[in-house]
Amino acid sequence: MEKICLIGCESRGTIAPEIYGHFAEHIGGVYYDGLWVGEDSDIENINGFRKFIIDKFKAINPPVLRWPGGCFAETYNWRDGIGPRDKRPATCGWWYNYDHRVESNAVGTHEFMDFCEMVGAKPYVAANITAQTPMDMRNFMEYLNMPENTTTLAAERAENGHAAPFDVQYFGIGNENWGGGGNMTPEQYAREYIRYATICSSVNVNGAKYIACGADSWNIDWTDRFMREFAHRCPIWGLAFHYYCGGAGDPVNFTEEEWYTLIDKASKMDELIHRHDAAMLTHDPERKIKILVDEWGCWHPGGSGPSKGYNLFEQQSTMRDAIITALTLNIFNNHCDRIVMANVAQLCNNLHCLFLAGGEHAIVTPTYHVYDLYKEHQGSTQIETAVTVKSLSVSASERDGVVCVTVANTSYDRDAEIELSAFAKDLGTSAEITMLHADPHAHNTFELPDNVVPENPAVRALNNGTLTLTIPAAGICRILIS
Repeated sequence: MEKICLIGCESRGTIAPEIYGHFAEHIGGVYYDGLWVGEDSDIENINGFRKFIIDKFKAINPPVLRWPGGCFAETYNWRDGIGPRDKRPATCGWWYNYDHRVESNAVGTHEFMDFCEMVGAKPYVAANITAQTPMDMRNFMEYLNMPENTTTLAAERAENGHAAPFDVQYFGIGNENWGGGGNMTPEQYAREYIRYATICSSVNVNGAKYIACGADSWNIDWTDRFMREFAHRCPIWGLAFHYYCGGAGDPVNFTEEEWYTLIDKASKMDELIHRHDAAMLTHDPERKIKILVDEWGCWHPGGSGPSKGYNLFEQQSTMRDAIITALTLNIFNNHCDRIVMANVAQLCNNLHCLFLAGGEHAIVTPTYHVYDLYKEHQGSTQIETAVTVKSLSVSASERDGVVCVTVANTSYDRDAEIELSAFAKDLGTSAEITMLHADPHAHNTFELPDNVVPENPAVRALNNGTLTLTIPAAGICRILIS
């Protein structure tokens, strides 16, 4: 029997709700025939957005949503997406040469902010610093956040239907500037960041947080060189790196070996956080600059989703992807002293998505159910854990006297018999246990939307502060103890 022990006297602090953040880029089918169907659609919608997705997304308490990219941000002109929709230009976005789909700009600033308000998420805006000037970003911030009846841009916002400021609190200054965002060196990007952050500070009326472009996964040198050149010259809140795991077979028809290959790649997120933190610590010994992972997830070959390749980078999501989700969120929880935000890529019809939609159809993926199970961690106090076997990924937290423990059994074919107890902490007497498990290849489809769903919660009594239970292979478990 494997043992999990909660160490009640040790905690890394509060788990920021924003660790459970999301990302919705203008790419492929994320918006059009995904999130957005238009107000005149026969599909049930609220202000043009699918009601099914609004209701389901809101139910998992999404804390923050990143927009409009991603790479799309680096050719985006924010003025294309405001004003009367029938007057907005059709444009070639970043991804045009990949799928030859034209951006209608039907979903622009006001539509996106409306969606955020409907689901309860804070907007995180990625600014274009590759193709536009600091003044363009400054004007966008003024349009978004200046109080009503103050400036001409605030008046234009009111004319477009929103007199009150949007109060955007998160601004990414650039995106992947080591690659598509200008192919910059770390030093070049640091100077650009300083220029934009300095100019934009004159309209930062709400204490908005600036987020710098960090490294591509293992490029620790980028982090070190950016930090050295930046040298705390202007405001900054956090540095964001990206990490995708993939290259482990077909999204659905993978082998057992490929299962473990992907598990191993995903587990490297822990080492990445440690290494980027160490590089930052040299230049920021007080750890004033936070770490974000504002793009992460599985990146499989496209074409396995319901659009059969029409939606760029759309992939099917199996129990393997759910396990990767659970494993990664456990890592973030256990680094809550450093990780303040993470944004899974992406929300709908693309990469590691929570929703698949098209026409009259819309379903949730197994990944969605993990976010539903793990939402109890948001804003809770993390509890350190000790585990006797490497195949179990665990995190724990407590809020208002309720302890939440989440466990992922990363074994392909071996059930885990576990004994859960606590050191220096009194656990309650009753546990509510919810399991999500299926064949590793199982997934939801338009024809079988409930093929992978959590089991109904079961209530079990603790025996002298100890709980024993079995977590199936490729299974995820949430335990609420009170």
